[in-house]
Amino acid sequence: MTIDKQGHRGCRGLMPENTIPAFIKAIDLGVNTLEMDLVITSDNKVLVSHEPFFNHEITTLPNGELVLESNEKELNIYKMTYSEVIKYDVGSKVHPRFPQQLKMKVHKPLLSEVIDSVEMYSKENHKPAPYYNIETKTNFQTDGVYHPEPKEFVDLMMDVIFEKKIENRVIIQSFDIRTLHYLHQKHPDIKTALLVEDFDKKDFLKQIEDLGFVPTIYSPAQNLVTPKLVKECKSKKVNLIPWTVNNISSINKLTKMGVDGIISDYPNLFFEK
Repeated sequence: MTIDKQGHRGCRGLMPENTIPAFIKAIDLGVNTLEMDLVITSDNKVLVSHEPFFNHEITTLPNGELVLESNEKELNIYKMTYSEVIKYDVGSKVHPRFPQQLKMKVHKPLLSEVIDSVEMYSKENHKPAPYYNIETKTNFQTDGVYHPEPKEFVDLMMDVIFEKKIENRVIIQSFDIRTLHYLHQKHPDIKTALLVEDFDKKDFLKQIEDLGFVPTIYSPAQNLVTPKLVKECKSKKVNLIPWTVNNISSINKLTKMGVDGIISDYPNLFFEK
């Protein structure tokens, strides 16, 4: 069985996460889908970033100093313009949890820049055009603090996606069902993925009921995958794609269980089995 090989934040284990070099490397490795996260700047730019602030694990300040964990959340991207954001280096600091990362000076890119770079690189190098699995980083507790409310967030994101004409190769994923509700209501043809944390105790059928529609993909933490879940997803014709799977034995185990795809920080492992 061929599974959807997804590079998490590009290829976080090998390159600075959610950066253009990480996505290009993932294309070279042969992934089918680029997984990434979005936040919004104060001037309504759609930015590729996992956190809506500058994480201390990856960030060097414009003055060359390192970010402290104690004040990282004060570096709120939603309160910064894009011209301010690009002054921060998110690729030079050695990552404490991903020592294999190639280090380089690089900034957080716009979604539009990522799409342009990936599409051009794929075409010029005769690579298949990838899918984009894009997470909306919203939470009802931080509406108006770290991000706009879901409607505005989704509208800004979809404007870019439609402008770049990649809507047929996009999956929108979220832990926040408000985002998925609004997206499905306004753009019912766009593929969706329901993200599920490893501590979520609701069963699959209850989560689908709460969502209010059947998503394209159910994307749980890898430890939640069981033969029962595989069977339930197949019965609903929902693709099962767990995250974040970072060793060959787990990739093999999940593949044999019948998952439809796997999200990994190390997409090179897909080709080393």
